[in-house]
Amino acid sequence: MIEEHGRVVAREPGAIWVETVRASTCSSCQARSGCGHRLINHASAGQRARLRVASERALTDFNEGDTVVVGIPEGALLRGALWVYGLPMALLFAGALLGSALPLPFDGAAAFGVAGLALGFLCNRWRATGAPRPADQPVVLGRSRAGESIIQIQ
Repeated sequence: MIEEHGRVVAREPGAIWVETVRASTCSSCQARSGCGHRLINHASAGQRARLRVASERALTDFNEGDTVVVGIPEGALLRGALWVYGLPMALLFAGALLGSALPLPFDGAAAFGVAGLALGFLCNRWRATGAPRPADQPVVLGRSRAGESIIQIQ
């Protein structure tokens, strides 16, 4: 489970809104002086992200300002990365192979490859509009109020 600390900023029946602060980990890396990611992380460090976390007891167990620990399964992150990156790339290569195999008067590999890439993006767009899988959604793992330790939510 990938965990992130956040603060409850709003409540609604069936869910809470959690705000997290993006932290940079570049200060602990050995290659920080020669890495291009350091500049990107430095620019985005401290930005706030809000996410909706489903909870049946959102109105009774949480208050605005509570610190919570939110988790997402590692498998959900891996599946998401495969859909977002893997599908368009696989369709790009499949389209390029198909285009190069066909006897066309133009460069079929480039045209079919771009068409496959666009199809991959469209498939991801269509998939994103559907109902999310409950197993892939973030969950509240625990909470704490000022001065308390993390309390596990059952």
